[in-house]
Amino acid sequence: MKNILYSILIVLLTASCNDWLDVQPDATVSEKELFNTQDGFFEAINGIYTRCAQSDLYGGEFTVGFPEVMAQNYTNSVYDYTHYMKTSIFDFTDPNFKSRKDDAWKAAYSSITNCNLILKNIDDRKSVFDEGNYEIVKGEALALRAYIHFDMLRFFSYSYATGSKQPAIPYVDTYSNKVTPLSTVDSVINRILEDLNAAKALLANTDPIVSSKYKVGYPSDEEATEEDGSLFLQNRRHRLNYYAVCGTLARVYLYKGDYANALSNALVVINANKFPWVNPDVLLEADPKLKDRIMYNELVFGWYAQSQKTPLLNRFTSTITGQYIGYDPARSLYEVASVGAEDYRFKAWFTQVSGQNGACYQIQKYMREDKDEDNLHYLMMPGIRLSEMYYIAAESTYPTDQQKAWDYLNTVRLHRGIGSPLTQNSSTDFTTELLKEYSKEMYAEGQVFYQYKRLNRNIVSQTNVIYPASPAIYVVPLPDNEIEFSNR
Repeated sequence: MKNILYSILIVLLTASCNDWLDVQPDATVSEKELFNTQDGFFEAINGIYTRCAQSDLYGGEFTVGFPEVMAQNYTNSVYDYTHYMKTSIFDFTDPNFKSRKDDAWKAAYSSITNCNLILKNIDDRKSVFDEGNYEIVKGEALALRAYIHFDMLRFFSYSYATGSKQPAIPYVDTYSNKVTPLSTVDSVINRILEDLNAAKALLANTDPIVSSKYKVGYPSDEEATEEDGSLFLQNRRHRLNYYAVCGTLARVYLYKGDYANALSNALVVINANKFPWVNPDVLLEADPKLKDRIMYNELVFGWYAQSQKTPLLNRFTSTITGQYIGYDPARSLYEVASVGAEDYRFKAWFTQVSGQNGACYQIQKYMREDKDEDNLHYLMMPGIRLSEMYYIAAESTYPTDQQKAWDYLNTVRLHRGIGSPLTQNSSTDFTTELLKEYSKEMYAEGQVFYQYKRLNRNIVSQTNVIYPASPAIYVVPLPDNEIEFSNR
């Protein structure tokens, strides 16, 4: 890839700021000046999180945008005001789709470039850090670089199962204006794992979240300690913390088919008992100011996206110009007529309204009150969930211990109000049931499409059109500029 030398944006910290991720770029400074102090490194890595949480990446498209459309999770209006209709039928030549995915590519590699700039400077500036902070900043920079590359790989390349030796994407790990050659899927996966395991080692003994004194909770929760200590070390779940790195490792190892390492990393998160299951009363709370719409305490990691409140509101509030789900598809997805009659997720995330073609459901997951202080928790785009660790543990365990695998899956179902456990029998297919739970749990979070791709499953539309598993739906072309200017 032909890298552009992006200027680093300095972020000024003010006394009124409660979170490093809530501040905005103010001015540009030189590389030497920025990395002359500990705060300069803090500001640089903060800028990467802020950039990733914009609408062209994890604050929009890569969470609630095209991966969800391609997974057939939205009902498309015949008027196509959102311009996603052709995306839903995997028309990768559509100008709207090309523009969106090209912008996401540029945003991703811009963020990766800035990770590399931090990593280029950090070892020579180790002396500027207070104890433990060098390891945290370097660990997060490595983890961010790996996390973003992995999503570029999952979206633009063959899956590991169907094309591990196929050319994939460039794994950019140096700050340079030279073209980085494409690597194979297998090579990119191995580079990702190398970065993540290095990050895990750096964070294991320095990240505040591993301390027994660190208590996850809502900002108003008196027992929570997430906003204790120095500003940079607060709200570790808003960053790629130690457990988030373990969770990402579990996700990547599963993608590779390495069940042993996927399970061991998932169990690090599960056995930490750090992330409490949501109280159904809070999830179903009638007062929106007291309602937890995203199961906040269960988030191992999420993108802090306060700036996306209005774009998300515009995306989901209208059933004419926005995105929604039809009455029958919603009830079918959550099995409302049978085991899902009391599913907390369906009750909390969807509100029945009148649409163009009759009753449908408005998506409530990212709905916010007008004033940020009137909400129970920060606006977050989920990155890693506790429940996903149970799904990974279940799939990784199934080949050797089927009952244990069902137990992992049933644990999540029980905490979602589904009392009837699944068991192994001739009419129950484990992978089918697992995919159902992924689809229910991670609705509008950008993850379900990748599960179908990883497992090479057909995708079925809400009108029962079958899109056969193949490169035609699962391998998205690289941006035209990337191909042209990098001589791909």
